[in-house]
Amino acid sequence: MSRLVKAPTMKDVAIEANVSLGTVSKVMNGVPVGKAYRKRVLEAVEKLGYQINNYAQGMRTNRTNLIAVLIPNIATPFFAALADQINRALSRQNYRMLLCCTDYDEPAEQEYIRMAQQHRVDGIIGLTYNPNLVIDERTPFVSIDRVIHANIPVVASDNFAGGDLAARKLHEFGCKKVAFFRVGSKLRNEPNKRRAGFENGCLETGLSYELKILDDGESYEAFREFLSERCQDGKLSIDGIFCVTDRLAYVIVEMLTELGLRVPEDVQVIGYDGVRRFGELAYECSTIVQPVHEIAEMCVDLLINKSSFDRPSLICLPVMYAYGGTTRG
Repeated sequence: MSRLVKAPTMKDVAIEANVSLGTVSKVMNGVPVGKAYRKRVLEAVEKLGYQINNYAQGMRTNRTNLIAVLIPNIATPFFAALADQINRALSRQNYRMLLCCTDYDEPAEQEYIRMAQQHRVDGIIGLTYNPNLVIDERTPFVSIDRVIHANIPVVASDNFAGGDLAARKLHEFGCKKVAFFRVGSKLRNEPNKRRAGFENGCLETGLSYELKILDDGESYEAFREFLSERCQDGKLSIDGIFCVTDRLAYVIVEMLTELGLRVPEDVQVIGYDGVRRFGELAYECSTIVQPVHEIAEMCVDLLINKSSFDRPSLICLPVMYAYGGTTRG
């Protein structure tokens, strides 16, 4: 019959290291102590296999140094890059990340928030799609891209400026008639401003333009039909396309190729996000780059620094254009 082995306690560590319980507590909580004491405590921790009970510690100190991050998935390169940068930003501040992949599921978003609060997280960063999300006001929350409540800060790239920049770049590269392609949520969120910015850029530069907008879940085949209807004798009536994401730009480039059109010789394409191959190599397409590192740093800063609460409720960070092979510029 096997015997249950009692997990070592902080008192056991103190006895093994021949130091006081207070010294062990200081080492475990990152409070400076003498190097010799720290070394003895860490050696005892390793020998005994002692593990901190973060939940119990959080009950005592009202802090767990744990931040929940809600994100649709980590299969999409932009979301993966964002999660990675948030994790790095949290680590630099001695916080840990509880990653919750919601798959755009509205009930799942609410359930993850409930779970995070049960784990007594110190805050939540969320890129969410539930229009009726309920958030306990006692839990600090920072939203990415979407206004949830007047008291919840929002961090986003400057989507209007990004759309405007895309239009101006297509004009600069010689386009005469362009199109805006979008697939997205019906929610009123910051990325919707990409369209308004694009239309503004077209109007100011005199570019003729068309819009093709689909809701989430609709078939991309509608874009193929749009392109096919405007293609005669191997030529397309539009010579530039701005896609609301790099993922959509990739799909559109494939469709154009299947129609016998060359990118960028016949049609120039600009995406939005700044997705790189393998995360750090060349851009997947010419694109409007979101400042992922700065978005992550700002979200973390707003959550853990009290001085951040006097900042505006909406913080838009600057974007830039990057060449990725699908434009002439």
